[in-house]
Amino acid sequence: MSNPQVNLDPYTAQAESDPSPLEKIRGYREIITSVKTAMMTTRSADGELHARAMNPANRSDDTQLNLVFLGNNVSHKFEEIQNDVHANVSFLDPTTGSWASVCGKAKVSNDREVIKKYWSSTTSAWFGDLKDGIHKGDSNDPRVSVIEVVPDEIRYWLPNKGRVGQALDIGMHALMGKVSSAGELRTISKQEIQLAQGLN
Repeated sequence: MSNPQVNLDPYTAQAESDPSPLEKIRGYREIITSVKTAMMTTRSADGELHARAMNPANRSDDTQLNLVFLGNNVSHKFEEIQNDVHANVSFLDPTTGSWASVCGKAKVSNDREVIKKYWSSTTSAWFGDLKDGIHKGDSNDPRVSVIEVVPDEIRYWLPNKGRVGQALDIGMHALMGKVSSAGELRTISKQEIQLAQGLN
């Protein structure tokens, strides 16, 4: 039996950091604005998890923690959200190693004002003009819908060293039999998210 007094996850215990909510939100936004593509994961009716690359349309909105995506409402992800609203959106910056994981609930809408707000000329490339006079691949195309992921919890990791420094830190601690922690693991709780959303 293991000793109940021994911390069996010393890495997490060492890396966990709890700065002010404002600082945590700034750190999170630093990651999502630097990463071009996110991965959205949803669950199918038979319980399988499916992930796909998607770009948040509102990543530059400093006052918003919700993530907004524009998608084709005849694709499988919309069926899966209809079956189970729980979703995860993750980000990874391969340059720094920083990452973020957003777990929450997805809402679907056909709000044309929101679609037009976040529409860009490149978005049309994901829809195409079907030449039927209806499905034109523009912001009025009935295939275009909004997915808004409302976070319940956000977890992320920020490095406190560059890539070379991280490698040296890991190597040194491995030789010494100690735990490396070249960054901070932060959690933005549901209460902190609700407080931040209420202030905006």
